[in-house]
Amino acid sequence: MSSTVAAILQRAVDGERLTFEDGVTLFHSHELLAIGRAADEVCKRLHPEPYRTYNIDRNINYSNVCAAVCDFCAFYRKVGETDAYVLTRDVLLDKVRETLELGGDQILMQGGLHPDLPLEWYEDLLRDIRAKYPQINIHAFSPPEIYFFAKKFKMSLEQVLTRLRDAGLGSLPGGGGEILVDRVRKAMTKGKVLSDDWIDVHRVWHKLGGVSTATMMFGHIETLEERVEHFERVRSLQDETGGLTAFISWTFQPENTEMADVPPSGAFEYLKTQAISRLYLDNVPNIQSSWVTQGAKIGHLALHFGANDMGSLMIEENVVSSAGTVHHLTLKEIRRAIKEAGYIPRQRNVRYEYIDAEPEGELVNV
Repeated sequence: MSSTVAAILQRAVDGERLTFEDGVTLFHSHELLAIGRAADEVCKRLHPEPYRTYNIDRNINYSNVCAAVCDFCAFYRKVGETDAYVLTRDVLLDKVRETLELGGDQILMQGGLHPDLPLEWYEDLLRDIRAKYPQINIHAFSPPEIYFFAKKFKMSLEQVLTRLRDAGLGSLPGGGGEILVDRVRKAMTKGKVLSDDWIDVHRVWHKLGGVSTATMMFGHIETLEERVEHFERVRSLQDETGGLTAFISWTFQPENTEMADVPPSGAFEYLKTQAISRLYLDNVPNIQSSWVTQGAKIGHLALHFGANDMGSLMIEENVVSSAGTVHHLTLKEIRRAIKEAGYIPRQRNVRYEYIDAEPEGELVNV
């Protein structure tokens, strides 16, 4: 290992903030195990408790109709296509009921940028869920959707978010982040929010008292420097608002997309990127493993590369699976993966508060 990389990792472990140049140096290094060890030490400093967490939710895609064109997406459809859909209210409410029956406390609800649905449709949807199932958190509408609503209905972000919050929106997911560099976004998408406005949706939501998560989809046309730029944008937002509860990264899944010729990134690149995210995002409290794209073994290993959370049981998932990647874990398998990593599994909510009974008598080797 070079002395430069060793010095950067030691500074991160000691709690010093890494610079942009530090991040680039780490990405150009091939010292996966050293980077992973440092990320694990930082994670343990931030989370010295003997627990590692998971949640139970369901990714409900209320519609697959989208006005944007994303080369990396195998899920979206245009209005009028034979398999385009908007879920009926009864079907959607039934999915919420099933989530609660399986022990979930949250639904992750996202769709495309539907050109025809009025804002009142979304408000009524939130009110119906809240009225029938007041105990569920509605983690819904990604920044691209919120920005699309504001433009379509000629309203400010604050007006849109206030109306959705008042109707029952509980928290905001970080979907549609991809890479927060406009060069990348313009090359991969048409008709979708750019970087500054993606950030601004979170900023406004946080100022309204809400919390959200941030994401990154990598391993396509971005440079390593642009990955660090993405981290920098997320870290700067968190410095300003403090409203991000977690960061989740995953690798681009090329199958069935317009970018099927892009070689998929493997476990080495995933673990390295996740570990660097833990070192760089010193103000984001939680890093989530992405077993959905990486599978159980790498998702489990990610708990030693900076992640303190196994993510969701994910009762239902449609977008990633549309691109040909299908990994499933049962609740028992998620809990076993956490135990095999040397920790006690705990169920948490979107704010990373424990919502299960405190375990008694469980032994753990940390």
